[in-house]
Amino acid sequence: MNKPLVLVVEDDAAICNLIATTLGTHNYKYRTAADGETAILEAASHNPEVVLLDLGLPDMDGVEVIRKIRTWSTMPIIVISARSEETDKIEALDAGADDYLTKPFSVEELLARLRVTFRRLSYSAAGGEADSSVFENGDLRIDYASCCVFLNETELHLTPIEYKLLCLLAKNAGKVLTHSYITREVWGSSWDNDVASLRVFMATLRKKIEKDPSNPQYIQTHVGIGYRMLRV
Repeated sequence: MNKPLVLVVEDDAAICNLIATTLGTHNYKYRTAADGETAILEAASHNPEVVLLDLGLPDMDGVEVIRKIRTWSTMPIIVISARSEETDKIEALDAGADDYLTKPFSVEELLARLRVTFRRLSYSAAGGEADSSVFENGDLRIDYASCCVFLNETELHLTPIEYKLLCLLAKNAGKVLTHSYITREVWGSSWDNDVASLRVFMATLRKKIEKDPSNPQYIQTHVGIGYRMLRV
């Protein structure tokens, strides 16, 4: 992707300048917005590849900005906020954010989060999501048509729940999925708060697909929030 456009939504001028300078130095194009209304207009008119969004905006909460953008676009949104409580992170992710970076942050971490996001976008643009019958990630392969999973060309025997969990993570590779989102998608609303059961199933799944479950290669845990399928 050549010189992607990033929309920076931040009302703190010093932080906005820091992010803008970092983006410019690494050959990203960028636009800025200091409030939610301007952010929504910028997102609609310029269609940026990624939005970097502060939650504490002067005219509306950043979560509301996420909800409004999600009514018409799936553009990746990375929250950058001083709010560090798990409930704030979960609310933003459930509203449709793709990632969450807590202030203060290092520019190296910001750039790393952007690289992950752009790899996912590049994969989709290259047709990785177009062929919905097969998912490949490192040595892991999911054949959706036959409902089979392979690791190093060896077929794995997964339970129906393990298979549904793996497919959900794979179809959202690179994106943090909250506990509540996963349980709703896999079991339905009646399982919405059964995080303990989710952890048990995730542990058994990891034992089957990870070389070292204590140091996972494919499924990353976001403590208190959820899980993410990593691109290998």
